[in-house]
Amino acid sequence: MSPSELTPMTKIEVVVASDDVAEVSALMQSLGARGYTAITGVAGVGHHGPRGGRLLFNDHDTLTLLVTVVAPEKADAIIAGIRPVLDHASGVMFVSPTSVSRADYFA
Repeated sequence: MSPSELTPMTKIEVVVASDDVAEVSALMQSLGARGYTAITGVAGVGHHGPRGGRLLFNDHDTLTLLVTVVAPEKADAIIAGIRPVLDHASGVMFVSPTSVSRADYFA
């Protein structure tokens, strides 16, 4: 597939505590995302040290990565909606340009 057959989109990735997943995913969908992918039990190291990983008996303390892909014109509203959540909750957001082969899945 050549690059000319791909449609430019924006990918938004948010890592949050599992307790904040419902709020962030609802925001994404209410602001134009048709769907998202959630990957639970992610781990990493940041300015506060190691975080995350799957805990054996407590799924509320795990981190979740939410990924959505939207048309560029929808991205600003979703980013603006998620920022206040990250002001009062632990988490990070990554935004990057991407391309997709089936744009109708994301429109």
